[in-house]
Amino acid sequence: MTTVIRQDDLIESVADALQFISYYHPKDFIQAVYEAYQKEESQAAKDAMAQILINSRMCAQGHRPICQDTGIVTVFVNIGMNVQWECDMPLDDVINEGVRRAYTHPDNVLRASVLADPDGKRQNTKDNTPAIIHYKMVPGDTVEVHVAAKGGGSEAKSKFAMLNPSDSVVDWVLKMVPQMGAGWCPPGMLGIGIGGTAEKAMELAKEALLEPIDIHDLQARGASNRAEELRLELFEKVNELGIGAQGLGGLTTVLDVKVKDYPTHAANKPVAIIPNCAATRHAHFVLDGTGPSLQTPPSLEDWPEITWEVGESVRRVNLDTVTPEDVKDWQPGETVLLSGKMLTGRDAAHKKMVDMIEAGEELPVDLKGRFIYYVGPVDPVREEVVGPAGPTTATRMDKFTRTMLEKTGLTGMIGKAERGQVAIDAIKEFGAVYLMAVGGSAYLVSKAIKHAEVVAFPELGMEAIYEFEVEDMPVTVAVDSKGSSVHQTGPAEWHEKIIAAKAV
Repeated sequence: MTTVIRQDDLIESVADALQFISYYHPKDFIQAVYEAYQKEESQAAKDAMAQILINSRMCAQGHRPICQDTGIVTVFVNIGMNVQWECDMPLDDVINEGVRRAYTHPDNVLRASVLADPDGKRQNTKDNTPAIIHYKMVPGDTVEVHVAAKGGGSEAKSKFAMLNPSDSVVDWVLKMVPQMGAGWCPPGMLGIGIGGTAEKAMELAKEALLEPIDIHDLQARGASNRAEELRLELFEKVNELGIGAQGLGGLTTVLDVKVKDYPTHAANKPVAIIPNCAATRHAHFVLDGTGPSLQTPPSLEDWPEITWEVGESVRRVNLDTVTPEDVKDWQPGETVLLSGKMLTGRDAAHKKMVDMIEAGEELPVDLKGRFIYYVGPVDPVREEVVGPAGPTTATRMDKFTRTMLEKTGLTGMIGKAERGQVAIDAIKEFGAVYLMAVGGSAYLVSKAIKHAEVVAFPELGMEAIYEFEVEDMPVTVAVDSKGSSVHQTGPAEWHEKIIAAKAV
């Protein structure tokens, strides 16, 4: 039997799915994070997960993005061999039209992050197209579609190796995960692809992340093949590393590990790791010729009621009056609430400023004594001052840090995850400070922003320099003025605790 699939049905279904996953976490992810939150013993990690859960509920209620990085779209399409298409443009164009409509939806504008000419002009395509699309022809008379929106921070932590046939996959993964740092916003999932060729292993790892979180079911019934054995072993051993939520140290780094394999050449063992972050976003639908397939909204009862309370020891800081001398008293791991005015700037803005400094040109903003927030916010809608505005991965700014601190008098930086040693050394030398905001809590963070104005480089779009006025924006001292990093001390401490508890 031949099924006719209409062009508009696929467009509408793709657009609906991408809007849906921008503000609804999968139910299994929420349940897994909440379970990890309940058993967590590290207060810093527990606070981070509380913010992730609160942000998730707020996004479900407000229909605004979970993360400011609304991702690059990946689509897996399984086409039944009895399907006939009623289209007047290529299938790639049909799917990309769905992406375009989703990302430019006036009620929930999503950030366009896709750049054309990637090693040249790096010019934003303005509508987040094109998507990365994979097709399979399969038996049947339906079209099955999986869509995912993958943030750049977690995608950047992908790893690949061509192992020797006798090499241990477990040993390689346990070596790679610490090198991934916290820029992928744990807790999340690891997708692991083994076999095929280099590109096949990467595709397998990405596709594995579409599967539901079910590690506890697997633990209960036991492994039935090598892939499941690897899942169980890696789930336990990765969590024993003590990396924890946001890399702050704790009991849960991964919520699940997924493994897909494929036959490979006798001389090879290709292996890939792709992590999914705290903004896990994917959806599935099937077209059967009867019209578009739209997502079913979950119940808000699926979200736990979580409150994040500020402790008595919290430090409140006025950014308009804080001095370089003041930050010398700030302690690693300390919770700080920021109020006042800060500047923003990420990759493109930093490069332009450093180029101007090297050319002897005057910067368009005065950074002396200021704090800069590494963020590229979503455009606001309705009454919003700014859209979701969570932090971006700070290590990408490491190569600019020494110049910025030395030449501008910058006092502090705010971003996501750890800093590399080159940045830590500069922070220590110039007595600056690095603060960490929770990745995966972008809408929650945006509620602390009371005013936003572009003050430099408007041509950079979401990478322009803004001035934000904030009130009680929660952050953690991640690198103090003496160069102590919680992303080094926290995981080491919790790894020792976990191993000691296991030995008892």
